[in-house]
Amino acid sequence: MNASHPLGLDRMNALAKEILADPGYLNLPNLRPRDAAALILIDRSGPTAKVLFGRRHHGHKFMPGKFVFPGGRLDPADQRMEAARPLDRRGERQLMRQVARPSAAHAQALALAAIRETCEETGLLLGKPAARMGENPPSAAWAAFARARVLPDLGAIHFVARAITPPRRTRRFDTRFFAADADAIAHRIDGVVGPDTELVELVWMPIAEARALDLAAITGVVLEELTARIAAGLAHDLPVPFYRMRHRRFVRELL
Repeated sequence: MNASHPLGLDRMNALAKEILADPGYLNLPNLRPRDAAALILIDRSGPTAKVLFGRRHHGHKFMPGKFVFPGGRLDPADQRMEAARPLDRRGERQLMRQVARPSAAHAQALALAAIRETCEETGLLLGKPAARMGENPPSAAWAAFARARVLPDLGAIHFVARAITPPRRTRRFDTRFFAADADAIAHRIDGVVGPDTELVELVWMPIAEARALDLAAITGVVLEELTARIAAGLAHDLPVPFYRMRHRRFVRELL
C-alpha cells in the first residue's frame, strides 16, 4: 500500500482551508467527537468490485443528499451484544491505539455498532444463522437480529480507516470505517429504505464510478484507501490510516 496518499491529504486540506476561511470559525464551540462507526459492503462476485452507498434524505441538516456508507453513533448497548465470532486480533489492537481508555470490549463494540447501524439504515443483517439466541437483546435496535436468529459476525469485518471531524463543526465524530464482503449478509428486511427514511435509496457502484457521486470529502478519501487496500489483498495485517486535523492541517497517521 502507498503510505503517503498525498491526493487524499490534498483533498482533506482543501476542506481544512475552506473551514478556516470562515471568519466566525473561532467563535464556534469546539465539541468533543463522539464515537461512531460505518460499514463498507463490498460485492466482489463480478469482474469489478462494487460498494454499497446510501443517499441521505435531502431534508437532513447533516450531509443532506450525500451518498454515504451506512453508519452512525456508538450505542452503549452495543458492548453487550453477543457475536458469532470476535474481531481479528490485529484489527482489535489497531482499534485500541490512539484512544484515551483502550479496551477490547470497546473495540468490539465499535464493529458491532457498524453492523447495527447498517441493519437500521438498510435492512441488511450481517452475521451467521444462530439456532438459539438470548430472549432479551441488549436494546430494541438489536431486536431485528434476535427475530431473524442471526448473530453478528465480527470475524468477517475488516478495520480499514479512522477519521475525526475537524474542530468547531456543528457535529463531530470519531468514525471507524469497517469493510465486509457482501456474502456476509445473512438476512434482509424489506421496507427499511424509502422516500421518507434516513437513506432514500441504496446503490451498488463500481469503485471507479463511485467517485462521481455526491460524496463528502472523507468518504472519497476512504474510498481511495479502500481501493489500495483491496489491491493489497484486503488483509487484516495491513496498516490502518487515521485522518485528523492537527495544527490547522490534516495529517494521515498509520495505526
